[in-house]
Amino acid sequence: MTTTTKSAAPVAAAAPARRPGPASLALRQGRLEIRQFLRSRESVVFTLGFPIIMVLIFASIFDGDLGNGVSYTQYFITGMIATGLMTVSFQNLGIWIPIERDRGVLKRYRGTPMPKWVWFAGKVIMVLVTGLVMTALLLGVSVALFDLDLPSTASAWLTFGWVSALGVTACTLCGIAISSLARTARSGSAVVTPIALVLQFISGVFFVFTNLPSWMQQVAAIFPLKWMCQGLRAVFLPESFGASEPGGSFELTRVALVLGAWCVIGLVLCLTTFRWTTRRDG
Repeated sequence: MTTTTKSAAPVAAAAPARRPGPASLALRQGRLEIRQFLRSRESVVFTLGFPIIMVLIFASIFDGDLGNGVSYTQYFITGMIATGLMTVSFQNLGIWIPIERDRGVLKRYRGTPMPKWVWFAGKVIMVLVTGLVMTALLLGVSVALFDLDLPSTASAWLTFGWVSALGVTACTLCGIAISSLARTARSGSAVVTPIALVLQFISGVFFVFTNLPSWMQQVAAIFPLKWMCQGLRAVFLPESFGASEPGGSFELTRVALVLGAWCVIGLVLCLTTFRWTTRRDG
């Protein structure tokens, strides 16, 4: 009696797990950061709602013609767009990174195999998305309620794009850098909020910039918010209004140079001051 055995079917070798590429890692981290942001209702209301609330209040109270067919409401709205971009980047990161550091979140990230740059990329994506949403909401309210005229030329939209991009980049890097000044999670807001408020008052957001004392104008010219406001005025206000600026024009070349310089300064500060752990952890 003979027996035959069936040959075992060859077992296919398991395909090695495919590692996600850099873009996939960044997008995944970005989605995580956005979900975490949306879970904090206080942050969502403050970050997205603050500029809109301020526009509704100030534009409803103050009115008047600043000359060249520009109303105070139009002038104020351009400043609030710049403020909103600073809020979602500089202020938001400067407050929340110390909280994550104090809770040990950054320490755990540092101990994972994930490249460190992925965490920063996630923050950048979160800032970009929230900045786009905030700007769209603010423009929608301004157009619907206060007759703001949107740019009518491609060059104006291009200017809006590069001013916003450079401004958000500079504010994001500075927000990451200033987060290292907070010793605890609770002190983040105390460190960042006063700086943001002072910059708003001296940079031509709540008041016409040329009506401020000259020393205040000179101090404001050191920081990016003043140049963000000026660049956005070039987008939403008539070209003739540029003659009312301190330099006699909107000075877009100088706007680009100053914001670009702050991107470099912010990057250097991030590389030299950022901490993954609290000071008590060493």
